[in-house]
Amino acid sequence: MIRATILAAALLVSASAAFAEEPIVGNWKTVEGDTAAIAPCADSYCVTLKTGKYAGKQIGRMQGKGASYTGELTDPSENKTYSGSGTVSGNSVKMRGCVLKIFCKSQTWTRL
Repeated sequence: MIRATILAAALLVSASAAFAEEPIVGNWKTVEGDTAAIAPCADSYCVTLKTGKYAGKQIGRMQGKGASYTGELTDPSENKTYSGSGTVSGNSVKMRGCVLKIFCKSQTWTRL
């Protein structure tokens, strides 16, 4: 009986790890103070503003796993899209958008 319980607990932990979300998934506070939600969508992770002037607008789409993600980010105030990246470190994510991989801007968002 004890052995079966231990085996069942081990399987449960393994299953949880297999279905664990990527570190980038969740709600993030932007530098403007808005909430951005990053969630799986098709084969990517979509970045959608949940609060603020541009609430409901998708502002990015990224692919990757672990701590590194790449894709596109949109500046909602200018409606311009840039090549982008996201790097997760603990409860923060550094979002970076670039033009020609030379002119870049970065922001660090914190997990809510």
